[in-house]
Amino acid sequence: MALTQRDVRNRIDSVKNIQKITRAMEMVAAARLRRAEQRIEALRPYADAIRRMTRDAARAAGNVPRLPILTEHDQIAKVGLLVVAGDRGLAGAFNSNAVRAGVAAGREHMAEGRTVSYYASGRRPASSLAFRGLDVVQSFIGFSDRPAYADARRIAESAMAAYVDGDIDQVEIFYNGYISPLSQVMRRETLLPLQRASVFDEHADEDADGDDHPRHGSVEYEPDPEAILQRLVPDYVEISIYRALLESTASEHGARMTAMRNASDNASNLIDDYTLQMNRARQAEITQEIAEVVAGAEGLG
Repeated sequence: MALTQRDVRNRIDSVKNIQKITRAMEMVAAARLRRAEQRIEALRPYADAIRRMTRDAARAAGNVPRLPILTEHDQIAKVGLLVVAGDRGLAGAFNSNAVRAGVAAGREHMAEGRTVSYYASGRRPASSLAFRGLDVVQSFIGFSDRPAYADARRIAESAMAAYVDGDIDQVEIFYNGYISPLSQVMRRETLLPLQRASVFDEHADEDADGDDHPRHGSVEYEPDPEAILQRLVPDYVEISIYRALLESTASEHGARMTAMRNASDNASNLIDDYTLQMNRARQAEITQEIAEVVAGAEGLG
């Protein structure tokens, strides 16, 4: 049945109301994104310095000290995968990308005979992993919009405790790395054991712009590098997780801003289509009325 002018007008009003909501959400996401970008820019130099210091101390120590947090297990049989995403949706493929990356990595490990346990930061990955019937050991929710360092420390303590207790032999993290509001890249990093950590990646010193940090000369450690390394490793795990949380937050705001902008543009196109449909219906009614008037006049003549 053809839509009447009233039906089309009601649909236009509904789409306009939705467009107001999407535009408001876009502006909110843009404001939060600017704050998230500032936090990332403030953290990156410190995070890079911690990573360099940890790597340099480990190399200076030679054989990594036989401490529980620094001991590499005899074999990698149990892997813990930390998936970082958001608490809310309406952000395009932001959440699903992180979940897919974690699940794909879990399948790779299981294909090699390893046991996989999942940790989730964010309500969306926690529910998605549980829906898939995967083993979610612990989930951390309620802070994806504005994570604090205490949140990263809580996650790090849980992961390090599981590693020290032998519940897992390796810890990996998956998150959306922030590049720009329109561009996020999925990142996979190994946090523990230190011997396999991404901190030893040859590109670890590259900052967000791809520039290398200057190389330093030889360093004398006081106390010895083993003692410094023992103190640095927990900080390295915490700051790596905190950086992932901030990068994920900025990526979420950027993805939501882009998604809401696209939704607003689609609403504008839909309004134009409905307006055209309504005008055609009005013209058809006018034409019908004119035809009836002419027919009536001819009948009277």
